[in-house]
Amino acid sequence: MPSKETSTANETLDKWFGRSDFTPPATWYVGLLDASDTELSGGGYARVAVANNTTNFPAASAKQKSIAAAVTFPTAAGDWDEAAKVGFWTASTGGTLKFKTLLDAPVTVLDGIEFSFLAGDLVFIEG
Repeated sequence: MPSKETSTANETLDKWFGRSDFTPPATWYVGLLDASDTELSGGGYARVAVANNTTNFPAASAKQKSIAAAVTFPTAAGDWDEAAKVGFWTASTGGTLKFKTLLDAPVTVLDGIEFSFLAGDLVFIEG
């Protein structure tokens, strides 16, 4: 389950206590990180854009929200480093990492492979 990064937690607290507004991104960019929180790079790796709308992110239920669309990365043009986490950024490059979570098992995407998360694989849970 993705956890909030510090900037996201601070925005949420400021919204609820003090009514300080923030604007969620119109598009989320999903990427992969290694075990030390370094984003993968090279070999054709790139973040995947997911429009932040109610089609891709339907209404939450029982403190959970799932992504209703598949998230498919570009075909690897060389082996990628081992990914241990998935993250959600506010931009295709740079930007701010807002959420991240461990993968069920680390994965190494090999040359010629197209890695995907299926619809419903990525779930946000509020404690």
